[in-house]
Amino acid sequence: MMENQEYDTCWLDYKQDSSRNYPVFFSNLVIQEEESPIILAAKEELVNGITAITGMEPRFSTVEVLEPSIILTTLNNRGISNEVDWDQCEGALNDEGYALTAATVNNQNCLLLIGKTDKGLLYATFHLLRLLQTKSDLENVSIVENPVNQLRMLNHWDNMDGSIERGYAGNSIFYKDYQFTKNFKRIKDYARLMASIGINGIAINNVNVHEIESKLITSEYLPDVAEIAGIFRSYGIKTFLSINYASTIQLGGLDTADPLDSRVREWWKEKTAEVYNYIPDFGGYVVKADSEHRPGPFTYNRNHADGSNMLAEALLPFNGVVIWRCFVYNCLQDWRDRETDRARAAYDHFKPLDGQFMDNVILQIKNGPMDFQVREPVSPLFGAMPTTNQIIEFQITQEYTGQQKHLCYLIPQWKEVLDFDTYAKGEGSPVKRIVDGSLYSYKFSGVSAVINVGDDSNWTGHTLAQANLYGYGRLTWNPELSAEDITNEWIIRTFGADEEVLEQVNRMLADSWRIYENYTAPLGVGWMVNPNHHYGPNVDGYEYSVWGTYHYADFQGIGVNRTVTSGTGYTTQYFPENTSLYESLETCPDNLVLFFHHVPYTHQLKSGETVIQHIYNTHFVGVEQVTVLKERWEKLNGRVDKQKYKEVLERLEIQLAHSKEWRDIINTYFYRKSGIADELGRKIY
Repeated sequence: MMENQEYDTCWLDYKQDSSRNYPVFFSNLVIQEEESPIILAAKEELVNGITAITGMEPRFSTVEVLEPSIILTTLNNRGISNEVDWDQCEGALNDEGYALTAATVNNQNCLLLIGKTDKGLLYATFHLLRLLQTKSDLENVSIVENPVNQLRMLNHWDNMDGSIERGYAGNSIFYKDYQFTKNFKRIKDYARLMASIGINGIAINNVNVHEIESKLITSEYLPDVAEIAGIFRSYGIKTFLSINYASTIQLGGLDTADPLDSRVREWWKEKTAEVYNYIPDFGGYVVKADSEHRPGPFTYNRNHADGSNMLAEALLPFNGVVIWRCFVYNCLQDWRDRETDRARAAYDHFKPLDGQFMDNVILQIKNGPMDFQVREPVSPLFGAMPTTNQIIEFQITQEYTGQQKHLCYLIPQWKEVLDFDTYAKGEGSPVKRIVDGSLYSYKFSGVSAVINVGDDSNWTGHTLAQANLYGYGRLTWNPELSAEDITNEWIIRTFGADEEVLEQVNRMLADSWRIYENYTAPLGVGWMVNPNHHYGPNVDGYEYSVWGTYHYADFQGIGVNRTVTSGTGYTTQYFPENTSLYESLETCPDNLVLFFHHVPYTHQLKSGETVIQHIYNTHFVGVEQVTVLKERWEKLNGRVDKQKYKEVLERLEIQLAHSKEWRDIINTYFYRKSGIADELGRKIY
């Protein structure tokens, strides 16, 4: 942590490493580009990082290279070294890509950071510092990198009173008491952290837009938004705002928000022009409409294409986009009707509209058909709309995965989702090729996630939850990175290179998702949480369920029949290969069997266990595994920062106590429901 700083520097904690001999080119920094806010940010980061790590403060110059140097340059200066294949470099790099290469310049051994734009140079800067922190070889470095995903975005669910919906790390870093905090130092450090993992878009307010937040697009608050946008701009990040679809009524004094009404369309055009007057590089609007009591086009018998296109039309002259969330379902429908299936909602609403959306509309689709559960299948909407831009939405904040009191490392889950083969264009059509735009040549594509940051001193409540944020950025930059490589990077950059720390924390993170699944949600069943705040076990408690709608447990069996043969027909929303996979009990994966099928408690899984015995076993094992997590961390006493050690230990103690509560309540519920005893004779009350 930086001296006299009240909050953690996370993976940008540049610790001095005097055990290495550093190449002499670290002594001089040459920038052969005109200064821009992004270039200045890159220069500042390089000087501070190199000085802190190597102990050598580099001299800075813009003159001819006369000594070994680190050189920041774009392709405009291709004559500085004949050892670089500049034509090949130009063909290989996109606007955010970069090259790091050792080369001779004027007979001096140098390290070149080459970008097509200043954004590329910023990302090259952070890559170089990452290499320094992880003790990588720099003498003969030769790296060319481009981000795989075009949009790499974060959604804040921050409210202007300072609270954060589904926030588990304190209050907002942007707002307090219905005003902006003006803590620009922290916002700048947040921008640095995000740029270092490749984030290029941030929406700074809740998708559930309250009355006060709807005013962010007015002259009362746009100057404050513009200040934040200016900070973000210096780090290659575009600012987005979530808007209230009915703003024409709430702010504009109209009596309608009908997207086909000319007055509504004109109001949004004028309002959008005003926003861009304050923020010329504004990214666009994020919209949640017609779901969970949010207003939308359904009120006027219009569809989602009508609603989103009205906003897209207003944004088009400014190259802005509208990000339209596909989390749309009727939360007031009769859940006692077993033919009603929330999982069908996104596909049923949006699939018929393919081809009707403007080119600057992007559909934001949650990774699963439900709501960020610890285990659910991939949404069938991915790949189902070949002419409509799509991005995937993950949830970094741990709403249903322990709320940052429990350790639950989500990179392995996200890797599974991105690698899932949709068969949209036959075998070899994984989700990652849909959301990166390559399968259908989308104009806009990428990845988004609900952020887990608050104003806690460690940013994420649970120090180890920083790994989810770090891993999200690295994975969206390059989905081919392995979970292990991402994990090791984060550990070394956060805790240093101690081998025992690396081994123990790596194991803790790698095991944690399935541990959490073991003691909470068996075989694809979710939602067994307390209403509204979604924390702690309550088997029948979810607010939009009736007598266990989400698991349909009775004395005979458990699970939701989503087959086409005798259930809700949800399985038909997938391409045929996956329909047949999930339709049959013989081929349906065990870990999703209760999501797709209602089965007797005595149904035998592929593992050889019965369903009821699996429930008992995993809940007992889960508690034992949390005990091991705690023991692993206790081995690191004295090897990691004292405050971090204390904070993580406290969270693991909470997790252990709560895992026992989950075990006892879940096992007792299903023992009483089924009347079948644990075959191992363990005590279930």
